[in-house]
Amino acid sequence: MKSETRDKLMGVSVATLCSALYKRGLKNQTIQDVRPVRPKGRNMVGPAFTLRYMPAREDRNPMTVFRDPKHPQRHAIETCPEGHVLVMDSRKDARAASAGDILITRLMVRGGAGVVTDGGFRDAMTIGELDIPAYHHRPSSPTNLTLHEAIDINVPIGCGDVAVFPGDIMVGDDDSVIVIPAEIADEIADEAVEMTAYEDFVVERVKEGHTIIGLYPATEESNLALFAKWREANGR
Repeated sequence: MKSETRDKLMGVSVATLCSALYKRGLKNQTIQDVRPVRPKGRNMVGPAFTLRYMPAREDRNPMTVFRDPKHPQRHAIETCPEGHVLVMDSRKDARAASAGDILITRLMVRGGAGVVTDGGFRDAMTIGELDIPAYHHRPSSPTNLTLHEAIDINVPIGCGDVAVFPGDIMVGDDDSVIVIPAEIADEIADEAVEMTAYEDFVVERVKEGHTIIGLYPATEESNLALFAKWREANGR
């Protein structure tokens, strides 16, 4: 992704991105029932690198599978490109963990931009203390082998009821995570920056006691004129 697009997406909210995507008919891009392990006060932005789990079968998932250097879970951690977000399809099942603190630490050290699962993390309190943004449904102590078999890397997946294709742009804030189709990421970023500027202006006006009627949305030309002056004064 372009560095300018990344910079723009770092400064907008998932809520604003939802509205921009909704205008284009994309209504189901927010990953459901996933939240920050611990809020970071900054956005997570990066292309998706995916890992798909399937239901585990006992004869295929003894602890010894982790000795294989090509085990898909381990291999994903070691091959996720720098600046990408590792997105895991755990079938919305947090009864067993998608990963733990050692693997997420390794992902962070390798330059991963973040990690998302619609399942759970073990060692969640420790993961929350890491610098890397991490999102899950809830903490989960059992090893992934209990219920999940890591089966494929960097293929289309479903995560929290959202289709995620490799290279899609993932954006997370302190509320949630959204998936932006890669081919429209630049234009969505541009629009979200414009929307954010106007929303910041609106918040100031509302705090000053002004009505939202005619202001949000801007159906009165006078408000657009005031916004233009505000923008010039604030370098926005």
